[in-house]
Amino acid sequence: MFIVDTDVHNYWSSAEVLLPYLEPYWRDFLVRGEKPGPTGSFPHGHRPWLHPEGFSRHDIKPQTEEDNYLIMKEKHLDLYDIDVAILTADEPLEASTLANYHYANALVKAYNDYMIDWWLPKDRRFKGSIIISPTDPHGAAAEIRRLGGHKDIVQVLASHGSQRPYGDPFYHPIFKACAEVGLPFAIHFGGQGGVNHNAVASGPTTYYWETHALLSQPAMTHVVSMISNGVFEKYPDLYFVVIECGVSWVPSLMWRLDANFKALRKETPWLKMLPSEYCRRNIRFSTQPLEQPQNVRHLWETLEHMDGQNTLLFASDYPHWDFDAPTNLHIPSAWRDKVMGLNALEVYKRIEAPTASAKVA
Repeated sequence: MFIVDTDVHNYWSSAEVLLPYLEPYWRDFLVRGEKPGPTGSFPHGHRPWLHPEGFSRHDIKPQTEEDNYLIMKEKHLDLYDIDVAILTADEPLEASTLANYHYANALVKAYNDYMIDWWLPKDRRFKGSIIISPTDPHGAAAEIRRLGGHKDIVQVLASHGSQRPYGDPFYHPIFKACAEVGLPFAIHFGGQGGVNHNAVASGPTTYYWETHALLSQPAMTHVVSMISNGVFEKYPDLYFVVIECGVSWVPSLMWRLDANFKALRKETPWLKMLPSEYCRRNIRFSTQPLEQPQNVRHLWETLEHMDGQNTLLFASDYPHWDFDAPTNLHIPSAWRDKVMGLNALEVYKRIEAPTASAKVA
């Protein structure tokens, strides 16, 4: 089976790995400036809740920078025979929380150069994401154009915490750049703090576990915004990938959108199809974290209503505590080939289709 893991977090032991990639002015900010956190932390505007144990699995304990790759290779890439691992960073997504968008741009640019220089050459299974800070859409667009031609870059990635819903015309320079270079635009759970609007609609949460249960709220907003603002009419070939935001909410949201659109379509005359049709054509969802009802058939029936066989992309979320192994993914067996890898080929055009000799030993 051809396996494309669309959410593999490439960690570092210290954010100081970015120092060689920062201009002296911004290097001074990282060395001497407030983080928050100890030396080696990544600057970001923090959130109200704190994870009680940390985000990584307890069996993954790198001691050196090189361990971050070697442990991933042993405990994930080789163990599960992963063919393609799309790197999704980790802390750099939090750059979107910073009020100083110049600093945020410098940090994500440094990360992208570090990722291309340090991570991509280590394993031919690796594909990269251009991390952007959407607080400055024109700066983000420039970064997309700077690196978008790299053969091993397969998507543009932002946090799902943001200042506005992503369909807002404020962000359209990002999508124009994505269309120019032929890359999908993806969002990933994170960016819940600083200048970004609170990710949970009614106000800050107290505990991490309740926040984790509500991670779909911003994704719902972004999906509706991208459709209603006509992003997919303006850029019909653009894929929007929603990573680590759950999936079972999609059918009910589309039912409501379709009904409201039929009644109120005069507000958005630029839309030529039902919202659910744009969703099936242009939006894809990662499997992690896949909901776990007591009766799995209840989940399967829900996923059928979103054409899950064709709209789901496998993601492990390595090395986080809620990691999903490829062997334990509870989807219908008839869907496995498409969800585990073949669907990704439609979205990530630079990933080569599998051949008899494509598997990595």
